[in-house]
Amino acid sequence: MHEQDLAMVKGLVSVAWADGRVANEEAEVIAALLEAFQATPSEKREVETFAKTRRTVDDVPVTELSYDDRRVLLQHAVTIMHADGEQHDSERKLLDALCEKLRIPAVEARGIIDAAERRVRELQKA
Repeated sequence: MHEQDLAMVKGLVSVAWADGRVANEEAEVIAALLEAFQATPSEKREVETFAKTRRTVDDVPVTELSYDDRRVLLQHAVTIMHADGEQHDSERKLLDALCEKLRIPAVEARGIIDAAERRVRELQKA
């Protein structure tokens, strides 16, 4: 697994904690990404250990993410937000803080978020 992929998954753990807990559906999305990124058993344990403690945007390892990785993280963050079927104000606020932390301009971020939400709704219909 590449460093930037591990950083992205850790960023998603922070998003999953936005409402004060990591829902089973959110944990499943994170587990699926670990599989997709071909995480080793030790990398999986690292993420599991990281996820046991409540995380915030401050825990997102931004310096390990490229320009493109930051945008992909934002897209995945929207998926995590919708994974449990509920969107809380705390999740929306965290998404705004994440955009700021990732240094994605507001206009660009809005486009990424809107597109990701459309994809999530389409997947939920299927």
